[in-house]
Amino acid sequence: MNDNTKKNPFIKALDIFDNILGKFEGLMLAAGVIAMAVTTIAAVISRFIFNDALTVTDELNMIFIVIVTFAGLSYAARNGRHIRMSAIYDAMPTKQRKIAMIFISLITSIFMFILAKYSYGYIIEVYESGRILPALGIPVFYVYLWVPIGFTVTGLQYFFTVIKNFSESDVYLSTCTKDGYSDAKNDIEV
Repeated sequence: MNDNTKKNPFIKALDIFDNILGKFEGLMLAAGVIAMAVTTIAAVISRFIFNDALTVTDELNMIFIVIVTFAGLSYAARNGRHIRMSAIYDAMPTKQRKIAMIFISLITSIFMFILAKYSYGYIIEVYESGRILPALGIPVFYVYLWVPIGFTVTGLQYFFTVIKNFSESDVYLSTCTKDGYSDAKNDIEV
């Protein structure tokens, strides 16, 4: 944290909000993965030990996959773990990389918000159709609520990256990840 972050209350508030979002994302990812494991194990036990399939496990796993996918999208953006093709970017001087990162993050943020808008429209259509999950009996639109939430939070992450790059002297891939490469030897713990 540099002096700009210490002095600027807006950046401080943004960091606090970002940390709260990070905890929420981590909770959703952990809960989703654990729940998928539990339901999958329950399905296997049900099929092979009791010789009876639990139909509810398929629907539950579908719900958990949606949650993990769209919470994971934001998590990847927060930690700079998204896929990048950076050959040209890496060859640029630092100042040009900073400009490119601001531009890339801003455009990506805009696209995430556009996708959130379209996914919200889709949820309205699904809601109006009245579809329900057969085994669970809950409306399908509840499952897809995570899609616009994930796109919106991801859009916020990329927008926060734009702000971080404007407020800091270093180049940031995300709000908490500086641009650069680490020594792979040191990243692997044995």
